[in-house]
Amino acid sequence: MRPIRDAIRTLIVAVILGGITSAVAAAIARGRMFSHGEPADDEVELVAIYDSLNFESRAPALRQASVTVWYGGGTVDLRDAHLDPDGATIVIRALFGGLRLVVPETWQVELHTRAFAGGIGDARDTERIDPSSPVLTITGFAVFGGVAVLSEAPDLDREDDILEPAESVSELAGAPA
Repeated sequence: MRPIRDAIRTLIVAVILGGITSAVAAAIARGRMFSHGEPADDEVELVAIYDSLNFESRAPALRQASVTVWYGGGTVDLRDAHLDPDGATIVIRALFGGLRLVVPETWQVELHTRAFAGGIGDARDTERIDPSSPVLTITGFAVFGGVAVLSEAPDLDREDDILEPAESVSELAGAPA
């Protein structure tokens, strides 16, 4: 019994030290990493560390983007952007944070990502995707965070777009309670 207790204690201490190290690293990175690019640029680098991010692209031929959210989060809206005919790549890093990536419902999106204690997913209706359109390739990772690819951004100022907590796991899954 003692080896199990020691292993659990070691794991808890490692998680706490890892969290502290991550928070200190994020504070240092916040002073060194900055967003670059304007809404009309075809290449942008977006950073939100201990902050929020709301970016609406109007790129005429989006080719490349990088988005880092670390103890922060936000929305990147690409509905007014156009992809380069050869496609585009977005590198996403979500550490202890979350990101909504809003794209037109007809865009092809390929996820080449990894998640640890978090998730990355495309929540759009697959029947509306145009197979002849250029491909948006998303690479990167989420660690204790998440990334959602959506076709509509929720309007958080409207009461009916604010999600109410689920009463049960069955309700989350859409099954009758």
